[in-house]
Amino acid sequence: MRVGAKRRMLCGLALIVAAPAFSFLSATSASAADGSERLAPVDVVEVSGLVDSIVADNIESSLERSQSNGAQAIILQMNTRGAVIGRERMTNLLGTIAASKIPVAIWVGPSGARAYGLPAQMLAVADVTAMAPGTRVGRTGTLLTVNDKQLTFGIADDELHSGSMGFLDARKKNVLKFSTDDRGVPVLRNMLYALDDLKVRGTTLNTVTDALDAKGQVTREATTVRFFKLGLVPRLLHTVASPPSAYLMLTIGLALLIFEFFTAGIGVGALVGAVCLILGCMGIGALPMSGIGVGLLLASMVAFAIDVQVGVPRFWTGVGLFFYTIASFTMFRSVDGLNMRPSWITLLVGIGGIALTFVAGMPSMVRTRFATPTIGRDNLVGTTGIAVGEINPVGIVMVDGAKWQARTNRATPLSANDPIRVASIDGITLQVEPLEGAAKDYREARKH
Repeated sequence: MRVGAKRRMLCGLALIVAAPAFSFLSATSASAADGSERLAPVDVVEVSGLVDSIVADNIESSLERSQSNGAQAIILQMNTRGAVIGRERMTNLLGTIAASKIPVAIWVGPSGARAYGLPAQMLAVADVTAMAPGTRVGRTGTLLTVNDKQLTFGIADDELHSGSMGFLDARKKNVLKFSTDDRGVPVLRNMLYALDDLKVRGTTLNTVTDALDAKGQVTREATTVRFFKLGLVPRLLHTVASPPSAYLMLTIGLALLIFEFFTAGIGVGALVGAVCLILGCMGIGALPMSGIGVGLLLASMVAFAIDVQVGVPRFWTGVGLFFYTIASFTMFRSVDGLNMRPSWITLLVGIGGIALTFVAGMPSMVRTRFATPTIGRDNLVGTTGIAVGEINPVGIVMVDGAKWQARTNRATPLSANDPIRVASIDGITLQVEPLEGAAKDYREARKH
């Protein structure tokens, strides 16, 4: 009995000790069944809009990051209609893609996306390329030479030089480096399935595995996908470096600054105008610009300002509209056959908006700002008020509760809160003088 009791005790202790081991083995088996946890992730980088230096730098930094963060491949999701960087910079970018230590795949998607211009040549150096239905590639221009090798799309070189093709034609003419059925790769998840078991650079990609669902049935699960996009500031700079954004930002900024300049003071409009002008200048700094077009745009604003100061649209307003319209069509230069001119909708918004602003809106606002409801301007002569800040020789005065632009004789500068008298009116500017010790010419002006 003692021997049996001792055996039972030893068996019980063995079970207690073995229980954690069995639990660990069970968890390991469950983890093995859910194979998606064992697969290395795939990084996805968005490439959208015109490829500028910000996008090019982001692609290069993304490749460097993915090569060191455990990713088994990187997918560039492309939707771009061209590039504003030079051919030399694009050649360096393509060389970086070709020298990547991990497989680089390009997916032109989703449906409706485009890969045009120099960026389309990325498909020639990527390891795997695929397209969603309804997408197009082409307009590559002259193919670049990367690492002493001329890029080529085979028999499609001539057609892609100035034309484009959809998925079916690209598949038929071996433009793509991945063969699938006529449905293409409609969504990014299908791209992961397409990459599975492909041998690239001596490595077999493993992006899909079997896993057990809640009912214990075997399903196909894709690996983890990590999405990377431009940060807030780079995305803002990338957005303004597009022709429509730069064109409208520049227009809005200049128009608001003109309005604030002729309406006596600095307010919200001046702040917004300054921000828009800065962003617009940053945008045109990254774009291929025509010096004549930019010069005409600035000349149009000068012409508008001449009539704004009198509060009535006249000859110079027409000159400004003419200059602005010509500038809208000429300020952006083409690059490698890519027409950088903004769309017709953008041009209509810009030209129509500027016409409405300087023909109707701006004169009306200026007249309202400098009008008084109870007395005419001539009756202001002889009235008194106070200086709002220093006037030497120009500044702002407060008369009858309204702010006016003012000018005084250089011999009689005024300090803030000094009492003043209106001597005469020149357009919308009051000629003022101190109550005591005014210059002789102003006193004589009052007698007449």
